[in-house]
Amino acid sequence: MIHCLRPALLRTLRCSPRQLHTSARTFEGKKWPGLTNILADDNPPPVQVRTITPQGIQLADGLILPSACIFLEGEVFLWDVPQRLWDGWTNEHFQVFDVVAPKPEILLLGTGTRLSQPPPNIRTYLNGLGIQVDAMDTRNACSTYNVLSEEGRRVAAALLPLTPQAWPRSVTE
Repeated sequence: MIHCLRPALLRTLRCSPRQLHTSARTFEGKKWPGLTNILADDNPPPVQVRTITPQGIQLADGLILPSACIFLEGEVFLWDVPQRLWDGWTNEHFQVFDVVAPKPEILLLGTGTRLSQPPPNIRTYLNGLGIQVDAMDTRNACSTYNVLSEEGRRVAAALLPLTPQAWPRSVTE
């Protein structure tokens, strides 16, 4: 929040607080004059989270992801995981990180409304791949992802929604 600026400058900027950190700094559709984001070029990170609601994770482009997802290499993947946190979870649920190159430096693990540390076998598996695991609630994971991806870091996020929802499945005959 910009509280230390002079009142005249605040009236000029007409800034409002945001729920999550994003790289878009606009006022009435225009970039703020005289301000430059030194961490990003004209091409913002491909995936940015705007907000999180009980309906899902809303991306900067307006798309709402109602179920678990993974942000990796600027792409978003739906993630088929068990409904109960850590009940029935195996290394298999994280195999996508075994095949991707280059591997992310950090995996932000958003565990829903509350922090819940992953089982030791999952942390050991990911650490063995050279990936640091940082578990946190999903709101903080999304905000941290926005900042780190904007800085150009090799970061991935595995996010669970605030309200657990079944993964939509299609039935083939």
